[in-house]
Amino acid sequence: MELNITDSNFDAVLAEGLPVMVDFWAPWCGPCRRVSPIVEELAAEYAGKVRICKCNVDDNDGIPMKYSIRNIPTLLFFKNGELVDRLVGAVPKQDIEDKLKSLL
Repeated sequence: MELNITDSNFDAVLAEGLPVMVDFWAPWCGPCRRVSPIVEELAAEYAGKVRICKCNVDDNDGIPMKYSIRNIPTLLFFKNGELVDRLVGAVPKQDIEDKLKSLL
């Protein structure tokens, strides 16, 4: 399923070669809790095609700072190790899925 990404393993995950989606969240964030089940569903649906990860912004500040994460939830989409897109807020599953399809 999805991987908890940290400041220390982030670069290694990007280097794996698969497209990557990172969900930036925090346990106290209501909209994050609404998006989380959608992210988990998509992680199962896109297993082996897209690496879907979660990053707790309370525990990691390097990655959120590097990518100017100011609001959560924020979803970042990477292809070939480069940031190609982002979604901010509690967005519908279809919006996330459209972004994932564009990575393939």
